[in-house]
Amino acid sequence: MEIDLSKFKWIREPAGCTINDGVIEIVTKPHTDLWQRTYYHFRNDNAPVFQMETEERYFSFVVKTDFRESHHRFDQCGIVMYLDSENWLKGSVEYENEEYQHLGSVVTNQGYSDWATTVIDATVKSMWYRFSRREDDYCIECSSDGIHFQQMRICHMQKGDGKIRFGIYACSPEDSSFKAVFSNMKLTECQWRAHDGQQPDEV
Repeated sequence: MEIDLSKFKWIREPAGCTINDGVIEIVTKPHTDLWQRTYYHFRNDNAPVFQMETEERYFSFVVKTDFRESHHRFDQCGIVMYLDSENWLKGSVEYENEEYQHLGSVVTNQGYSDWATTVIDATVKSMWYRFSRREDDYCIECSSDGIHFQQMRICHMQKGDGKIRFGIYACSPEDSSFKAVFSNMKLTECQWRAHDGQQPDEV
């Protein structure tokens, strides 16, 4: 199902944005980021986020990102679920240098972030993401072709029950700016299947 972009709202607007025929182009502002405390001991909470609300407890959200213009350390764009400044998650590719980038995800619960990454070649300039919800548990997947997805992260969000907000973001943590392009956005039935192995513990 194609997404109704009129349902999306900004939490902090970017330097520039155009929306045309389902394609969203975001121009980042310098010194924008999302991070809370862990290891670096700073708190960054000023990245532009474009989200919609839902109370649907089982669904998947798919989007293609194009970041061919990223060129400075930590330039990034991807999917996000931003609940408040201390509870959110994101998945993205972060530019590092002319040789490699970091494909990764950050989960922040109660004001502390963690970061899980893998190194990918700097020639990669687009990535698909699939964000799936099963009640208050979440899955982030990535794909190079929009067909075959690989798991990046399964997590629990302590404030992820009930109504949530999810969507896209782009930012440039250092003195940089670039254009990120988002397309092929859609909502589907939950593609993250119920676990069929060990049975849940009895309560």
